[in-house]
Amino acid sequence: MSEIIIYTTPTCPYCVRAKSLLQSKGVSWEEIDVAGDTAKREAMIERAGGQRTVPQIFINGEHIGGCDDLYALDQQGKLDGLLAA
Repeated sequence: MSEIIIYTTPTCPYCVRAKSLLQSKGVSWEEIDVAGDTAKREAMIERAGGQRTVPQIFINGEHIGGCDDLYALDQQGKLDGLLAA
């Protein structure tokens, strides 16, 4: 099963949508809450190539992007393959 890491904040509706899609796929993930934690947020920004918004999603170390990017992969039929790797 793939390693999935999602950087989130508790009140982010896009984070909720991204996690909902992943849950519907039956996969688990590691969630890193960056709210109020400057060090974790800076690590996320660096890892995501300067992206500052949440969620930031990584599958098997590859930066997927945010919620819209995750849904786009699913619509293109590419997400299941990434999740099965």
